[in-house]
Amino acid sequence: MDKTETTPESVEPGAVKIKSTPAKAVLKQDPHSLRDPKENNLEVAIGREVRSFRKTLGITGADLASATGISLGMLSKIENGNTSPSLTTLQALAAALGVPVTAFFRRFEEVRNAVFVKAGEGLEIERRGTRAGHQYNLLGHIGNSASGLQVEPYLITLTADSDVFPAFQHDGLELIYMLEGEVKYRHGDKLYTMLPGDSLFFDADAPHGPEVLVELPIRFLSIISYPERSGV
Repeated sequence: MDKTETTPESVEPGAVKIKSTPAKAVLKQDPHSLRDPKENNLEVAIGREVRSFRKTLGITGADLASATGISLGMLSKIENGNTSPSLTTLQALAAALGVPVTAFFRRFEEVRNAVFVKAGEGLEIERRGTRAGHQYNLLGHIGNSASGLQVEPYLITLTADSDVFPAFQHDGLELIYMLEGEVKYRHGDKLYTMLPGDSLFFDADAPHGPEVLVELPIRFLSIISYPERSGV
């Protein structure tokens, strides 16, 4: 059998390069899955909230059943969305869990929003990098989503008036996707040469940012995600 030799591709010192045919990653969520219609039922929504509040308090089903006078079997049916609890039962559960009755309905009634932005109409805003001549166009924002995450999608443009600034540092994760130009982008102690079509996904708590503007203008998408902050 003939053997085929492969020559490693050249990369920046210390950088990690993903081959063109990487092993498939195992994702925890199927982005193309369809939600079971019964998950949109009021009973299922109530059951999920009851279980969520109970687990947040760190109490067992038996503890909650004892505190409310509801049988453990009935509580199990409620948490699994297999029965429609009476108002009296909901009031007992709310009192034991220390939440208003309306809290059990929040996800069922919650509106799922979408934001559409026409080309060239992204909101130009000021962020830390604005002072370095970096133009930020916010492409959408949804507050208080059911996911518990905040996501900030930006279109960033660097021109001849832009300064390098490899010292950004903030909470969350960030994805950079190059659209135009060429830049050497720093993350921690590594430097990545990025061309259109290249992407970089990283922990944004490490110092990062464009260090060398090789070919202008430079445009890339920056998508930042972080947990919602309580009280904000």
